[in-house]
Amino acid sequence: MASPSEQNPINNSVNGANSTYQPPPGRLGNLTIVQNDTLEEMKTELQAEGLLVPERHDDATLLRFLRARRFDLVKAKKMLIAAEGWWKDFGVDDIEKSVLIGSNYVRSGRQILPQFYHKTDKDGCPVYIERLSRLDDKALSGITTQDRMLKHLVQEYEKMIKYRYPACSKLVDHPVETTCTILDLYGVSTLQFYQVRSYVAAAAKIGQDYYPEVMGSFYIINAPFLFSAVWSLIKPWLDEVTVAKINILGEDYKRTLLTQIPAENLPMDLGGTCQCVGGCSLSDAGPWNEVRQAKNGQE
Repeated sequence: MASPSEQNPINNSVNGANSTYQPPPGRLGNLTIVQNDTLEEMKTELQAEGLLVPERHDDATLLRFLRARRFDLVKAKKMLIAAEGWWKDFGVDDIEKSVLIGSNYVRSGRQILPQFYHKTDKDGCPVYIERLSRLDDKALSGITTQDRMLKHLVQEYEKMIKYRYPACSKLVDHPVETTCTILDLYGVSTLQFYQVRSYVAAAAKIGQDYYPEVMGSFYIINAPFLFSAVWSLIKPWLDEVTVAKINILGEDYKRTLLTQIPAENLPMDLGGTCQCVGGCSLSDAGPWNEVRQAKNGQE
């Protein structure tokens, strides 16, 4: 058993943190001595082996991998190295520089399969909404491929980490590292889900293995009566930590969502009061746009 000094958290510096914010365990500002030592050891080993990439491997990122493997240094390091291999093989640098975002493909795709970020929850985390209930799989396959959809997903992950999280952190004056997700299954049939199961499995793997510990609150709403059969197909793709974060709700979901998301930040058709001009799914409303507009104004 660890000694009291090993168990007690130490006050790691957290840039921009306000005086009332208490970081969750395992994050900067709330690490035990053992956890902090493990972080430093991981950096030292990666540096010695020529594997540390400073622009991608800051302390917050390394801690995400450590938390995903319960601060087991060997397992966390193995996970990070695998993620770096995937990064190169998948061509993430090239994907970042591509023009998928803002293209007609994205706009058309969001109309066929609405998946979008929209404002923030009560903790300052960006809210991500995906509406399988409005999926038109035939139309979607007519304008894109699974590979392109996955590349767009990765592009959104990168945008989330590099732009959305920093903008949200600035707004609430403390680090924001997770996303609040709403998955709407209204009217989705087992057959419909079966048709996109390959994409869902690939997307789940990317999230778990290469962008760990970014899932915050996760709500599956309008889950149909037979969802248990679908859930049995999904669960094997997810680890135990991920499964524990998922809240499966039926049609009576609005009150639960409003305990986490302010009404003015939640689209009206999900129980909130927001009505963005042109539709919430196409607005990309959130503090990240304010930062982008300010940056564009300086150029």
